[in-house]
Amino acid sequence: MISTNDVRPGMALSLSDGIFTIVKYEHVKPGKGKAFVRMKLKNVETGQVLDKTFRADEDVEQAIIERKEHQFLYKDDLGFHFMDLEDFSQFALSPGDVDDAANYLTDGMTAVLVLYKANPIGVELPASVELEVTYAEPAVRGDTVSGATKQVTMETGLTVQVPLFIEQGERLRIATTDGSYLSRA
Repeated sequence: MISTNDVRPGMALSLSDGIFTIVKYEHVKPGKGKAFVRMKLKNVETGQVLDKTFRADEDVEQAIIERKEHQFLYKDDLGFHFMDLEDFSQFALSPGDVDDAANYLTDGMTAVLVLYKANPIGVELPASVELEVTYAEPAVRGDTVSGATKQVTMETGLTVQVPLFIEQGERLRIATTDGSYLSRA
């Protein structure tokens, strides 16, 4: 247990609703009444962000979350298979555990898995990844305005809006935060 006065942004808490990391922390001491702590918390498993208020000196349970690099091996009917880079142990995560990260995982890629009590609860990706374009319609020049875009399909099935000059077979750098086109690789 840890006091709400001792918590800081980045720490993880185990609350009744699940495991949360502290995004923002504010200790408020009003002129009248007792002090309280206002926190913005992000659920590690679902990504849901919520605001919660605690009394000052209230005890909360601190969750020890470990982040460890793993290599993504492949995807099959059992799920997404990862290998620990230290002891080479392998395990599979369900599509629900991987969530939106599935759009950016390619065979052999290194990803950081978030572990709680040695069980994986989420996948953290780098800020951008390189993916190959598997389908792109040919660009038609003419009646376009500057900044025209078209939709392409990447090797993972992700669809992205890109400039008209992008063709099938090119490798692109894609942002993992919102799935937007950044540049050619």
